[in-house]
Amino acid sequence: MKTILLASAVLLALPLAAFAADPPPPPMGWSGSGEAGLSVASGNTKAQNLNAKLDIKFNDDQWKDDFYLLALRNKANTPTGYDLTANRYEAGASVGFKLDERSYIVGAARYEHDEFSPYDYQYTVSIGYGYQILKNASDELAVEIGPGYKVAQPAAFDVPNTSPPPPSIRIDPDSENNVVARGKIAYKHNFSDTVAFVDTFVTEAGSKDKFFQNDAGLAVKMNSKLALKVGYQIRHNSDVEPGFKKTDTLLTTNLVYNF
Repeated sequence: MKTILLASAVLLALPLAAFAADPPPPPMGWSGSGEAGLSVASGNTKAQNLNAKLDIKFNDDQWKDDFYLLALRNKANTPTGYDLTANRYEAGASVGFKLDERSYIVGAARYEHDEFSPYDYQYTVSIGYGYQILKNASDELAVEIGPGYKVAQPAAFDVPNTSPPPPSIRIDPDSENNVVARGKIAYKHNFSDTVAFVDTFVTEAGSKDKFFQNDAGLAVKMNSKLALKVGYQIRHNSDVEPGFKKTDTLLTTNLVYNF
């Protein structure tokens, strides 16, 4: 959470003069990027890790749309053998209808399935208002906020049995449905033509759970198509079942292809 607060503070500390900058004409049509990282170890230690993401955008005078797919999978040596230790798939989309050069109405949807998180799956649909606060040659900052509806399935967990056998009892919680407030802050800073920092903060806050995710990354271009990227992700759920941690972190180093 300290990293999330620090990222928010950095955004709020941007010079007020920069907010008055007129945005340049945005690029038109379809664009996108694909990134992936793979590591494989064998011998005394066995491990396999794969993370991949596909992001496709569309922009014209009236629309700004974004679609993405994400996968994370890991196998490693554990006390019980060579087991799966991470398995997450996520898909999302947002469709924005421009009201003027800076403001837009946005509809968004997100679905994820994760075998090792406090929730087996969760999906959210929302509608809201977006505003491009800042866009110039070096900095971009946009915010979105609006209501949504979320469905989440808490993961099953074990509780001790007071009269064994068995030593524990498996509990399968009911799914949770609630209205949430969705917010998003997307920031980008270009240090030069080849080095850029990006940070995206998303929250889905409801009465049953408050979900936060912050993705920070530093990308270095090798040419017009290829880049190397280091990313750090923080995910936090305020309400989890017994035996689960509230916060997960992920550090990645990926090769990015832009098209």
